Amino acid sequence: MSSSWRSSILGPFSSFLGLFSQDLGIDLGTANLLVYARDKGVVVSEPSVVAMDLRTKRVLAVGAEAKRMVGRTPSNIVAVRPLKDGVIADFETVETMLRYVINRVHTSVQLVPRPRVIVGIPSGVTEVEKRAVQDAAINAGAREAYLIEEPMAAAIGAGLPVDEPAGNMIVDIGGGTTEVAVISLGGIVVRRSVRIAGDEIDQTLSDYARQAYDLLIGERTAEKTKMAVGAAYALPDEQDVTFDMRGRDMLSGLPKTVVVTQSEIREAIEGPVHDIIEAVKISVEETPPELLSDIVDRGIVLTGGGAFLKGVDKRISEETMVPVIVAENALTCVALGTGECLNDIDFYQKLFVSDSREYESAPT
Repeated sequence: MSSSWRSSILGPFSSFLGLFSQDLGIDLGTANLLVYARDKGVVVSEPSVVAMDLRTKRVLAVGAEAKRMVGRTPSNIVAVRPLKDGVIADFETVETMLRYVINRVHTSVQLVPRPRVIVGIPSGVTEVEKRAVQDAAINAGAREAYLIEEPMAAAIGAGLPVDEPAGNMIVDIGGGTTEVAVISLGGIVVRRSVRIAGDEIDQTLSDYARQAYDLLIGERTAEKTKMAVGAAYALPDEQDVTFDMRGRDMLSGLPKTVVVTQSEIREAIEGPVHDIIEAVKISVEETPPELLSDIVDRGIVLTGGGAFLKGVDKRISEETMVPVIVAENALTCVALGTGECLNDIDFYQKLFVSDSREYESAPT
């Protein structure tokens, strides 16, 4: 059955089924998985971690419960993050994670149709990576799977008028990627996706602890350090802010605690922060003058977990000479954007990066 013929026949029927199914919008992030259920809002916000028994291949935990196991499991159990730099690194594990959230949110009554799913993906992914995400969603139980670029979804979720003939600039700093986009008339005019974000900052902190203090720390400690004393801009009170960074002494093998200051950590993470700022600056330089004028009036909007790095908004504003605003729901903007698209798939379909994949086995 040809794709065009199937779409013409099943399109109206699929919309009818959508009245009864619990359609989902998914922010498939490297660090966190967020799910928006139509008419309910964000119903799942879990770390993108799966714990599995290597001997039996059985999934033991997903999300927050699995993250608590990171670095604390016996040899036969591994807690993994199946997405790296915003794309699928372990297809089967991502499929398991999606099946978990779909089953958790969607009713299990047999007569209720499978859900339609819209998934936010980084703007720099390849066609193969796009197809992998769609296949994972379909195999996990979705009836149809659509893809939307994360910066577009974030802009919609932040309430920006993306369909107007005016410039809107969004910077989404996630776990695996930083997405920068200039949007006008429902399309992305300038896009830049760099695989440097929160995870890279955490890794830089781990490297710094090892080199400066012979201290071996885990990824959770690195993340806690970043959240407590990480900064992108010299703040007035940073000399007074300290954090006890605990780990293992690489020389003695014994526990060790090091007191670090905000100014010290700011200098330690300058490398990845500089790369993120450069991506924004280059995007500003590539923006057409008329759209740039709109952006100067409206400001650059920051979303994603990286938007909460202390002083990052001031740093970007100072280096680009453009006002910067942190979105009200910065952590959930991508999920909220996919949810808004669920409310009117026909209207927003022009914003999707490819046609939907449809479930082709047993009827729903």
